[in-house]
Order: sequence, then C-alpha cells, then structure tokens
Amino acid sequence: MTMLRLNAVGFCAHYSEQGDWAFDYAVRLSKMHGIQLNVFHFLADPYDPDDLPPTHLSEAEMTRLIIDRERELRMYYDELAGDYLEVGFRLCEDREWRELHRCLADQEFQILVLGYPGPEARFAGKPVEEFADSFVCPVVLVGPDNPDEFHLNAGARLIHEKLGLPAGSLEKIGLVTT
Repeated sequence: MTMLRLNAVGFCAHYSEQGDWAFDYAVRLSKMHGIQLNVFHFLADPYDPDDLPPTHLSEAEMTRLIIDRERELRMYYDELAGDYLEVGFRLCEDREWRELHRCLADQEFQILVLGYPGPEARFAGKPVEEFADSFVCPVVLVGPDNPDEFHLNAGARLIHEKLGLPAGSLEKIGLVTT
C-alpha cells in the first residue's frame, strides 16, 4: 500500500478553545515530522454560515481589513507556536472549500487539522463531520470536549500511525467507539 508523504500540515484558524487545541496538535504534528505548518484564515468565518465576505467595502477599506486580519492572525498564532518557526500564514479571500482544494493541489498541505466545537458545528456550509468526511485528503478534528479527543476521516484513519495520537483517543467521524 502506498503511504502518504507528509510535507506540510494545513490548519484552519478558529478563535476558540477547540481551535487552540487543534493548533497545538498541528504544531506537534509538524514538529514530529519536521515539516511546515500552514495556517489558513478566511475573510468569512467558515464555521459561521451567516458570516459572509464583505462586499460593500471600497478597495482601500478592503486592503485595510486584509492587513488588520493578517496582523491579528499572525500575532495570535505566533504566540501559540512558541519557538516553532516553520509556520506560514495565508489569509484567503475565496470561499473555503475552493481555496482549500486549490492549496491542496498546490501541495501547501497533505493533512488538514480543524477545531471541532461539537456535533452541531458547521464548516464551509456543512456539518463539520460531513465536511471532513467528504474532503479529499486526511482531516483530523480536535475536540470537542478535550484536547486529546480526535475524530479522523477515512484518509486520516489510513495514516493514523503517522499522526502521533495518544492511545485510546481515536474516534471515527460520526461513530463513537469505545
């Protein structure tokens, strides 16, 4: 069987407890493999279906918004990354599904890590589990109740030995196992 080679980890920013847990895990995974961690942030929050990209702003206002959001993103996650320097940031203006597929095709990540606020959470307009299950690469959801709770899509389950997960912490998306 061919094994996926990890060259970079993708992480979608989410300013929440579960988002912080997911980022911590993404940093650990990146350190474990000595690879790049790419942090993606969207102008419209992919976890909030009612948040839409701003369309009423002038070009100057949009530029200012992008600069402010990127600064906020870097300041927040630089601090959480600690001494790990292999972290890149990308503020994405396109919709999350299309942008993440484009970044995957460009080899900006081979595995995606997302915070998992809970079963009612949505990501890219879908229930977060459905998004993860349908995404074309391995996805690890972290949470919702503690930082050592992981939900893996089928692609991630195939490479679980590369993920550095604590014993007894794995769950299949949509199916709780004991």
